[in-house]
Amino acid sequence: MKVYRLTRRKFIHDFNGKGAAICGARWNSKGTEIIYASDSRALAMAEVAVHLSFDTLPSDFMMLEIDIPDIVAFAPTLTVDDLRLNWNVFPHDGTTQLIGDQFIQTNAFCVMKVPSAVVKGDFNILINPIHADFDKITITDKSDFPFDQRFVYR
Repeated sequence: MKVYRLTRRKFIHDFNGKGAAICGARWNSKGTEIIYASDSRALAMAEVAVHLSFDTLPSDFMMLEIDIPDIVAFAPTLTVDDLRLNWNVFPHDGTTQLIGDQFIQTNAFCVMKVPSAVVKGDFNILINPIHADFDKITITDKSDFPFDQRFVYR
């Protein structure tokens, strides 16, 4: 499976979940290391774009293409039907963080597919950096990813 992660150039080598652990996010509490990726480049961009001010859009983003082999342990896909109503509100209410934290703590799977709160019908990919299968996951491409200037000049 190919998945994608958009990141700033200075964090390109930080494929370890430590960044997510600093503040926590929708699928992890502060202190829980987890890696976020998406099932498409477009979703990876959208997931980052919702947190940016387009007036001061950084120009140093890079897109990672990540290969997750079929032999890696995948958790059952989580769907919106598995989640409580309003699971996708912002700011998040913590129930999704519990799901992600349990995914990491039980360490039964390396990868979990979860619904995107940004793009209905699309999925993000959570990667467990402490699972034994993590070393089978490889970054196969790193490329500059400039945001289209039409995002800035509206």
